[in-house]
Amino acid sequence: MVFGVGWRERFEAPVSGIAARSRGGQWVRAAVARVTTPLLPDDYLHLANPLWSARELRGRIVSVVAETDDSATIRIRPGWGFSLDYAPGQYIGIGVLVDGRWTWRSYSLTSVPDSTATDKTIAITVKAMPEGFLSSHLVNGLQPGTIVRLAAPQGEFVLPEPLPEKILFVTAGSGITPIIAMLRTMAHRGQRTDIRVIHSAPTPDDVLFADELDRLAAAGFVDLHIQHTRADGKVTADTLPGLCPDWSERQTWACGPSAFLDMVSQFFETGGHPELLHIERFALERGAVGAQGGTVTFGRNGQSVEADGATTLLEAGENAGVLMPFGCRMGICQSCVVMLDKGCVRDLRTGTEHVEGERIQTCVSAAAGDCTLDV
Repeated sequence: MVFGVGWRERFEAPVSGIAARSRGGQWVRAAVARVTTPLLPDDYLHLANPLWSARELRGRIVSVVAETDDSATIRIRPGWGFSLDYAPGQYIGIGVLVDGRWTWRSYSLTSVPDSTATDKTIAITVKAMPEGFLSSHLVNGLQPGTIVRLAAPQGEFVLPEPLPEKILFVTAGSGITPIIAMLRTMAHRGQRTDIRVIHSAPTPDDVLFADELDRLAAAGFVDLHIQHTRADGKVTADTLPGLCPDWSERQTWACGPSAFLDMVSQFFETGGHPELLHIERFALERGAVGAQGGTVTFGRNGQSVEADGATTLLEAGENAGVLMPFGCRMGICQSCVVMLDKGCVRDLRTGTEHVEGERIQTCVSAAAGDCTLDV
């Protein structure tokens, strides 16, 4: 019997939002979902292995290893459905159950993507921010063995193939995290090109991956400059040309705090080479671009709450006691979609702004000024 595309789509509908490595894997999930209806497949799969799920990606914390006094590398063993064929420079979403609630943030992967490796783990490196509840918990409170939720790798802050003849990496603070994944991957693959790395941190003790960067420099793999800003001052538009005289000949990847990235962007714009620059803003920074949060009003009951530019609308509503629709909490299932009646919100994954009259996902969007939701 020959089945049409429509039949196939209907059969796979229960798991259409879940990433799978192959069509066969998707069919297995769909079959499990159909057979166990009206019960969820997770009711059965979780009994066999907590990393198996037909409707979400999961992982188990393997280790939490300190990098500096306020940062740590977290190694995770992903469960069923997670692909290790991501690109260095991409980030993942991680959801952690804290006080009975799943809290989500996005972090750059710092591991080497290698689906053939025997060690089927991934890693993120997290800096505990004073205002960051989840980042502090990940660095200081997360225990090996904890089951977490994952969102599939995404992001366009990646290197092209083939590699450019000349590369400049300009980073500050934890902005080195996507870059270390690129450097590790190039070294792992035996790729060589002309690489200049300019990295800023307050003190030597604050430099993430300091020993590894020094080894790469000693091996001639990179041309390295570390700027200790408390002693030497910040990298500025005036000092950058001296640190890399041939910057206008290099494809450049920059990552770091918002003010630092604004300076680098202006430098390349003024210098007439904006096409050379590739920028990555972290989720917290994405929420801080432009308007810094605002008053969120829930139109059906008129209740309002103040929210910053990094708190999701879903979290803001729940914190205010509003009954919010939700599902996966990672931007996949669309269960949290509501109408934006007034104002502007920003997608924390991409930085895309949505305006009144659009339907938005509250679990991955934050206020970009005052806004009103139809909920």
